[in-house]
Amino acid sequence: MSEIRVRFAPSPTGSLHLGGARTALFNWLFARNLGGNYVLRIEDTDRERSTAESEDQLIRSLRWLGLDWDEGPDCPGEHGPYRQSERMEIYRERAEDLLARGLAYRCFCSDEHLTAEREKAKVEKRDPVYDGRCAGIDPEEANRRAETEPHTLRFRMPQKDITIRDLVRGEVTFPAGMVGDFILLRKDGMPVYNFACAVDDGLMEISHVLRGEDHLSNSLRQVALYEAMNLPLPEFAHLSMILGEDRSKLSKRHGAVSVEAFREAGYPAEALLNALALLGWNPGDDRERMSLEEITEAFDIARVHKAAAVFDRDKLDWISGSWIRERSGEELQELARPHLPEEGERLPKILDVLKDRIHCFGDLPAEMESFRGDLPTPDEEAREWLKGAGDFLAALADALENREVDFKSLLKEVGKESGRKGKELFMPTRVALTGQTHGPDLGATAELLGRELVIERLRKARSHG
Repeated sequence: MSEIRVRFAPSPTGSLHLGGARTALFNWLFARNLGGNYVLRIEDTDRERSTAESEDQLIRSLRWLGLDWDEGPDCPGEHGPYRQSERMEIYRERAEDLLARGLAYRCFCSDEHLTAEREKAKVEKRDPVYDGRCAGIDPEEANRRAETEPHTLRFRMPQKDITIRDLVRGEVTFPAGMVGDFILLRKDGMPVYNFACAVDDGLMEISHVLRGEDHLSNSLRQVALYEAMNLPLPEFAHLSMILGEDRSKLSKRHGAVSVEAFREAGYPAEALLNALALLGWNPGDDRERMSLEEITEAFDIARVHKAAAVFDRDKLDWISGSWIRERSGEELQELARPHLPEEGERLPKILDVLKDRIHCFGDLPAEMESFRGDLPTPDEEAREWLKGAGDFLAALADALENREVDFKSLLKEVGKESGRKGKELFMPTRVALTGQTHGPDLGATAELLGRELVIERLRKARSHG
């Protein structure tokens, strides 16, 4: 198998979470770095949980991230269909072939029996392994019973050690007997994950399977299936888990964990991709702020770590803020449009002034409050700076009304006349103009507010002083 072919195969049962997005990204980087093909396959055999809405959201999230694919439900190729729900006949044919060759058998065990066996294994503190009671049923008898009795189809797991050569973890050997005969088709005829996945990866000629380490035990079953179905064996790379900062498995209690949530919060897609790429991989140097093009060029599966990766929200904020600061106000106006409370000619200038103060576009509404008609009410700390500054603020307003001069120059001049300098000069002025003790450059702020509004706010703030 000389051609590089990888796949991202999500189940449409919810939003695309960070772990899935990292898997999608690493597959994309691997393919693009080596000039291979990237396949999107929708694994929608879970009838109860799979929805068209979830599939649409998954695709929207991938497109927003910029992770395009060469083959998929919306761009068919010669290896389709690309939804598992549209491949049922393929799975049935493969299952019947295994049954005919004695590599699978019909299982008539009731759910109650299987549950009891699992509970027994739990009490005895051993892995639940199917006891094989249906493995010896004569095939002709099994066929007769199948006409009237509900049953599953089980794979005869070969009794031998199976070794997987993993590009991240090296050789991993599973001893014989670790896994018992497992189900291929459920009672309703639907394929289980491991069977459908092995069939699809083999027939779609997937050369490399990059996925989370939680799938490592699945690879044991799938390798056995590849061999039984005479399908080419891909190379594997099992990626480390992503943990929260408390080193527990990343979950909703750590905050936003879905791509959609980060998009809605106003993080640029490029920044999120940059942060995801550094979860379990490094470029071989000390770079942390990288474009997708730079990451793609540097990506090497040999630099993917075995150790668990910790998602650092502060690092994402730093990367995102850095990315935003590199853009002009005009660029930001278009990118931040869903998060902007207003439009107008001065908006690009406002964004230029504020970009040093935000790490995502969702911060903009609060930061822009001081540039709108209604001044935010100063908090107690801010009001303290206005005490005793009433005469100074009134003098500054009078000077601004009567003279055409640079605001900061005028501020220093009036401050000198009032005996004010440093914080005693700048803090009351900032609070008067913005209602806050922190903010962008005062000169730029005054320019964007406009002469009339600055005078109005200075005089209004006088009453607090």
